[in-house]
Amino acid sequence: MEQLQIEVLELLQKLIATESFSKEEEGTAAILNDFFVKKGIPTHRLKHNVWVKNKYFDDSKPTILLNSHHDTVQPNKQYTRNPFGPDIEEGILYGLGSNDAGGPLVSLAACFLHFYDREDLQFNLVYAATAEEEISGNDGVEIVLPELGNIYFGIVGEPTKMDIAIAEKGLFVIDCIAHGKSGHAAREEGENAIYKALKDIEWFRTFEFPEESDLLGKVKMSVTIINAGVQHNVVPESCQFTVDIRTTDKYNNEQALEIIKQHVGCEVIPRSTRLNPSFAPKEHPIVQSGISLGRAIYASPTTSDQALMNGFPTIKMGPGDSARSHTADEYIYVEEINKGIAIYIEMLEKFNQTDYETVAKYKP
Repeated sequence: MEQLQIEVLELLQKLIATESFSKEEEGTAAILNDFFVKKGIPTHRLKHNVWVKNKYFDDSKPTILLNSHHDTVQPNKQYTRNPFGPDIEEGILYGLGSNDAGGPLVSLAACFLHFYDREDLQFNLVYAATAEEEISGNDGVEIVLPELGNIYFGIVGEPTKMDIAIAEKGLFVIDCIAHGKSGHAAREEGENAIYKALKDIEWFRTFEFPEESDLLGKVKMSVTIINAGVQHNVVPESCQFTVDIRTTDKYNNEQALEIIKQHVGCEVIPRSTRLNPSFAPKEHPIVQSGISLGRAIYASPTTSDQALMNGFPTIKMGPGDSARSHTADEYIYVEEINKGIAIYIEMLEKFNQTDYETVAKYKP
């Protein structure tokens, strides 16, 4: 275990020292690929995504996905340290991406290596280090999932203090256009599109979806941008406004969109409905394995690649603290990484002891 900790810490330092902004992850993808190749593990790569499978992969067994991302945001201007300097001082590793999501990324890699050549597993493991998470890009985990076959469960590595986010709100944005008819403002001419839009805006402000999630609460809709008119004496023929919508496990994005279209009179244009809500039942044996180790469960307010993993349950869990993400002089404690490795391994060891009937009960 100590050797494993040393190896993945060195891996993380190499990753931090290599720029990997979203869509520019070529260097870190190569580092991750080489890391596994040097261990004699066959790798798979698609664009800037790298994944590996356990040695005794068996299609008849349920597959658990271990996933995290290796892209980062741009460093903000308040950095006082070199964002690409992976320095360790008093047990603290500094550097851009150290916390989000380098710590979870390498902790899951260590967990995968621990189980890689075990013959007694009743499950398969796939470890996937993916790109473009920070921008919810099209060339990240979304293009990898079809290559992996049927997934039983996913563990998404993000900084959660090793507590378990079993639910995460979805997100989609719509642009609405209320259509009227132009005319002179001094005469009774035209049909004012602003007044038509106000009726729909009031609906967005007051409407409540019938079902409320126990963990995520209500679906939240917020009108955030509005634009209409060309000059003071012309009745506007159109009024455009934008709505930010956060969905729950009670409604996926397409279902929420259809309800909206049924209630408003304006034209509704969704920008994208890809980022769906996610949810794993508290009773799921993998979640129960974590709870038995003292890990708390909660609903996450932030979005991750979970939003793109439809058709199987997922949790978000990893070392580090979400509050440090995207901050100046980002850091993670080395001990957090070591603890994360140990907890991931213990969780999967406990799951490996789960009886077949319980595992089969939660098959997607």
